[in-house]
Amino acid sequence: MANVFIVGASRGIGLELAQRHAARGDKVFAFVRSPDSASDLAEAADQSDGAITVHAMDIGNPASVASASSGAGDEPVDYLYIVAGVTGPTNNELETDIDWDGWDQAFAIMVKGPLAVFKAFLPRMHKGTKVINYSSQLAASTWPYGGMYAYGTMKNGLNRMMRSVAIDVKERGIIVVLLHPGWVKTDMGGPDADITTEESVAGTMTLADRLTIDDSGEFFNWNGEHHAW
Repeated sequence: MANVFIVGASRGIGLELAQRHAARGDKVFAFVRSPDSASDLAEAADQSDGAITVHAMDIGNPASVASASSGAGDEPVDYLYIVAGVTGPTNNELETDIDWDGWDQAFAIMVKGPLAVFKAFLPRMHKGTKVINYSSQLAASTWPYGGMYAYGTMKNGLNRMMRSVAIDVKERGIIVVLLHPGWVKTDMGGPDADITTEESVAGTMTLADRLTIDDSGEFFNWNGEHHAW
């Protein structure tokens, strides 16, 4: 049995991760901004025979992150999935006003937030802990399209930041990777996306299980293949 911490577990990928890890006998700590609004997660927790517990955490608020981590027991962290994110402004900002408040919110949630989460749980990490940061193919310099300035920028910043983190904790044996989950049929990905939530999560868990310290700092696809930066 592993201790699995999932930040952003109310629906979609995060919820599927919680259910699959619980089904295989892991203890799941599921963090969401508003537990009262996470009805699907609450139902999954009720049906899990105590395997899933739900905790409040606003990843965009460092004080909330620190409080949530300290309030979720003192068990060691075996897996940490940082899934939570936002799309950010998506209008054509070359032709319209730039939504700077939207940029600030995206930065708080997708760059500052994952670092706050990592730092909060670091004292409970150990040799072999696996930290999977949810990124995107838009973070790569190989992405051939324009637009999505805020989202691509934040995910690129997440990648560079977590690669630095991976270097700094490698001697402790902590494994830190970036993940493109695929274009997934979720509320964010939409109904025309390439793969289902189940496919993405199944591939991600297979990858997570086989990760070693030699993989730390790398960028992967959901199917276990390396993603070009």
